[in-house]
Amino acid sequence: MGNSTVTIAAFFDMDRTLLSDSSSILMIRYLRDRGEISARELLRLLSVLLRYRVGLLDIPTLTRQLVAGMAGQREADRIAFSQRWFEEQLVNYVAARGREFLEQHRRAGHRLALITASPSYTADPLAAYLQICPEDVLATRFEVREGHFTGRVVEPMCFREGKLYWAQRYAAAHGIDLSASYFYTDSIDDLPLLEAVGYPVAVNPDKALRQLALRRGWPIVQFY
Repeated sequence: MGNSTVTIAAFFDMDRTLLSDSSSILMIRYLRDRGEISARELLRLLSVLLRYRVGLLDIPTLTRQLVAGMAGQREADRIAFSQRWFEEQLVNYVAARGREFLEQHRRAGHRLALITASPSYTADPLAAYLQICPEDVLATRFEVREGHFTGRVVEPMCFREGKLYWAQRYAAAHGIDLSASYFYTDSIDDLPLLEAVGYPVAVNPDKALRQLALRRGWPIVQFY
């Protein structure tokens, strides 16, 4: 995987990359199966996700709507829930081959970073499990005041151009050369960052990303 230098990073997406499924879908299943969500709230979440699936909502709008409903809730409760959720369900969806690739980069001396549009509360337990440092987690963050959510997202969201924005800030802070770095993802939504790194890799790619990867000669790998 090239020469080992401290300026090289390996960025890994989370949903359907290091995890073999969508964490949002998995959370709804988790809450439903444990009776921790009312039928009304379950229908609301499913309705929002359906609108996203049919193109009536984009991810930033979807996220902002869901976060708005969290206004006033305690951040500490969210952290505790996310850790329990990871240990009871999400850990079972960590892609074994994704871990193998991650460890290859670790042995090569590359800096490992988890970058995802999903909330930091989901990404943090996964990062800890994979021995990725907290400062190397780039995720969507929620605004917090006096320990409670305000109902707002920290902008820009870590999605599309926002993901590139946070990767560039991270690279500048740590002396990382993006043109010598790697990025593993499943989604065409991540095209801005894919085009910014020297070594883009399509992981179990969606149709659009697979077609683009084939045209451009980008590696296509299967993590699950």
